[in-house]
Amino acid sequence: MASPSSPPKLPIPGRRNILITSALPYVNNVPHLGNIIGCVLSADVFARYCRLRGYNALYICGTDEYGTATETKAMEEKCSPKEICDKYHAIHDKVYKWFDIKFDKFGRTSSAQQTEICQAIFHKLMKNNWLTENTMQQLYCDTCQRFLADRLVEGACPTQGCTNKAARGDQCDQCSHMLNPTELIDPKCKVCKNTPRIRETDHLFLELPLLKTKLVDYINDTSVAGMWSQNAIQATNAWLKEGLKPRCITRDLKWGVPVPMEKYKDKVFYVWFDAPIGYVSITASYTPEWEKWWKNPDNVELFQFMGKDNVPFHTIMFPSTLLGTGENWTMMKTISVTEYLNYESGKFSKSKGIGVFGNDAKDTNIPPEVWRYYLLTSRPEASDTLFTWTDLQAKLNSELLNNLGNFINRVLSFIAKPPGAGYDSIIPDAPGAESHPSTCELAEKTSKRVEQYLDAMEKVKLKQGLKSAMGISSDGNAYLQESEFWKLYKEDPVSCAIVIKTSVGLVYLLTCLLEPFMPSFSNEVLRQLNLSPEENLSFSDEKGEIVKAKTPWDFLPAGHKIGRPTPLFEELKDENVSEHRKKYAGSQAERRSQEVADAEAMKISNQLKSTTLSEGGSKKEQKKQSGNSKSKAAEAEVSVVKLDIRVGLIRKAEKHPDADSLYVEEIDVGEEAPRTVVSVLVKYIPLEEMQNRKVCVLCNLKPVAMRGIKSHAMVLAASSDDHTKVELVEPPVDAAVGERVTFAGYSGEPEASLSGKSKVWEKLAADLHSNGELLACYKDVPFTTSAGVCKVKTLANAEIR
Repeated sequence: MASPSSPPKLPIPGRRNILITSALPYVNNVPHLGNIIGCVLSADVFARYCRLRGYNALYICGTDEYGTATETKAMEEKCSPKEICDKYHAIHDKVYKWFDIKFDKFGRTSSAQQTEICQAIFHKLMKNNWLTENTMQQLYCDTCQRFLADRLVEGACPTQGCTNKAARGDQCDQCSHMLNPTELIDPKCKVCKNTPRIRETDHLFLELPLLKTKLVDYINDTSVAGMWSQNAIQATNAWLKEGLKPRCITRDLKWGVPVPMEKYKDKVFYVWFDAPIGYVSITASYTPEWEKWWKNPDNVELFQFMGKDNVPFHTIMFPSTLLGTGENWTMMKTISVTEYLNYESGKFSKSKGIGVFGNDAKDTNIPPEVWRYYLLTSRPEASDTLFTWTDLQAKLNSELLNNLGNFINRVLSFIAKPPGAGYDSIIPDAPGAESHPSTCELAEKTSKRVEQYLDAMEKVKLKQGLKSAMGISSDGNAYLQESEFWKLYKEDPVSCAIVIKTSVGLVYLLTCLLEPFMPSFSNEVLRQLNLSPEENLSFSDEKGEIVKAKTPWDFLPAGHKIGRPTPLFEELKDENVSEHRKKYAGSQAERRSQEVADAEAMKISNQLKSTTLSEGGSKKEQKKQSGNSKSKAAEAEVSVVKLDIRVGLIRKAEKHPDADSLYVEEIDVGEEAPRTVVSVLVKYIPLEEMQNRKVCVLCNLKPVAMRGIKSHAMVLAASSDDHTKVELVEPPVDAAVGERVTFAGYSGEPEASLSGKSKVWEKLAADLHSNGELLACYKDVPFTTSAGVCKVKTLANAEIR
């Protein structure tokens, strides 16, 4: 952040002025890695790149503090909304500082500036006749004696084909459809769990249909000029295609910006209306001359970063609001949108506490630059990507340690060696570098890599920019190896000096290009080069640094004395990966429960160790006990843990081409590719009900051909006694795809493949059934996932096969 003593940045005539925002993180929880890469980290990389290039860039962000979620969290924690905001704003601030996020201002929406600017925009919209009053039906909870805001209601999603039974009143997380609370099937109040009733209430609406012409003109012009990401264009066009409807901008809440009208004095502005205005109000808290940034479209370019679920608010709602005022606002030029980063076999979730959170990352002792690098190489720019601990390990060990770190350390360590073995820490001169064949070839490659880097970064293709920069390191390693510089030192000192001076030039170049991605890494390398970050971190046209990429031996002067080289990265070992995966499995609540359970188990174990067991008893009794233990061991060998039952998601189902009674399904069970499964279910379950639904899948049966198509697993289903009715065993909606179904009291690993001779499946299947409460069970133990137990719909006490 800018130091308190430095004057606020303002647009500079004749310079490229770039205003950057990232979606304001909601203040009711700790941010997870998906949130961090989706907005604040991506925007930070671009802001750092802009500063590196010499642009006048201002990066604005802050916590989104008003709305239902804050009120709900305050109720949970038995405190006021203000106290919740104070607590979590500080947590967010701490997490982002650890991740080296460099905001110019990290503010809050619960400010006087927010109220003032939000109400001023409202008055302009009212004056220009873009707002209307309407009576709407809203859910009212008689128990809580309040109208229920969207997020205080849950029910079944009404969208055809969606199976989510816990959709929120504003949006379904499963199918991503925007909803109204009254559309939910079997709605429940989240506070008291009772069924609310519909009651009429008056609200204010923004007339989006009347603003459509202005909005569409803006979208058509800007989406091309600003090179909007494809996912942003698709999401925006989907909204326009469905048809714009008047959008309610008020809510029956206490915590928010008050509506400045006597009739609505007990209402506040809906969070979707006031939250984007937070970008403006946070800028106003940074400088009283905020209008020079926000009402200066001819001299300021606005870049906005967010996850895909935020797109309509930034391409439809916020632009409509600003256009409706009739004022000369700085409108968004470029929008950069990420898809979802998933965790291991499921989704990151703040509400459910699943995944690695900002504070967790610090606790792993893996440095922030490694986290930043991994998240940015996995940035979900065009499709969802997957975080896995083994992938993090591979990228750290092979790309950072063995490629980048190895190259830099080899070069600097050789320069630092004493005379007779190196250059005594002094960069040598390199006359004739421009005519040295392999060096010229490297220079040409480097120049092309830099062009690719700049092109990608200007288009906000951050992942491609990082890849281009890392390619320079790979080229440098190959150049060093092929030159055999350790031999040249004695045999051809002139060539050796050229190789080393060129290579240390690449080290400096990499330090600059990678600073937006790994700032602490770059600072450390500059320290080892004995250079000041304030004076040397730059890559601008004006200073001629881009031209120097064609002659990398010219980046650093001969005679410059470097600092002391040290290794830049540490290996992440297999045992560390196993520890982290185990520690961060399941939800945060489950982790806390597991810690309590582990502590209790340790206590019991210690008590048993301190107990002296009697050695008495006859040989006959000992023999009997021995026999019993063998019997128990035999029983353990056919334990239910031998079955590899997983949560699967049917991606596609169709009828078997050669069998009327069979379906052929493609089922995702958390592996690289879906498994083909053939099921005898046509008679019992309609084809449309087989699509896009979660099921329990037995994954370690031997593959078997069914009418010419090999089935690689089995979908588990309950069957009535007379086999006239069959129902699928259903995991909870929020169960992670690919996670193993577990059984309390049974531990161990499944067999790789169930042997036909051992009859393990046949023996265990006899004890699989649904109970009277419709829970799927082995004996009396339910099928359990991290999201809860598995069930059937109506078949009680039925066998499961």
